Formats: sequence, structure tokens, C-alpha cells
Amino acid sequence: MKQYKLSGWPDLPPPYHRTAYRRMLHLMSQRYASVPQLANESGLARPAVMAFLELLSARSVLRERDEATPDSSFFGQLRPIEWFRRTFAGSFDRHA
Repeated sequence: MKQYKLSGWPDLPPPYHRTAYRRMLHLMSQRYASVPQLANESGLARPAVMAFLELLSARSVLRERDEATPDSSFFGQLRPIEWFRRTFAGSFDRHA
């Protein structure tokens, strides 16, 4: 399954100034998202999401990738915990 992310903020024509499209843009500005995730976030039907992605691709502001298995695994989800340990490990020892 493909995932999509913005590489830049697009200048959109007036029909795309609706909240549903802004929600998709916000999600894709933060992380990669699949078509079902974009449809769920925006409330739009799959064909409308696909048409919007085609528009973004034509404007060269869309990156796409195949779904990454390491990031979706359990160990990929632990990265923030490791960052927290590295960042704050010494501060807890000092207060004891």
C-alpha cells in the first residue's frame, strides 16, 4: 500500500479550499499517510482523495513510498522511548 506526504505546501484552486482538503494537507505535512487514512481524516470518498493526490502529484508537491514495514512494527514504535531514555537518563540519576 502506498503512503503519501507533502514535500511543500501547495497553492490550491478555490474548489480545494474546503476543510476536508485542509485536513488531508495537515496530515500529510506531518507524516506519511495511506489513502484509507486520508479518507478517514477528511471524510471524503476514496475517488475524491485519489483525485486530490493526482492534483498534488501534478504540482510536484507530493512524495510517495510503499508502506514501510520497520516503522509499523512494534520495535519501530519504541524509538521515541529510546530517545527519551538517552535524553533524560542522566537527569534522573542526579536527583536521587
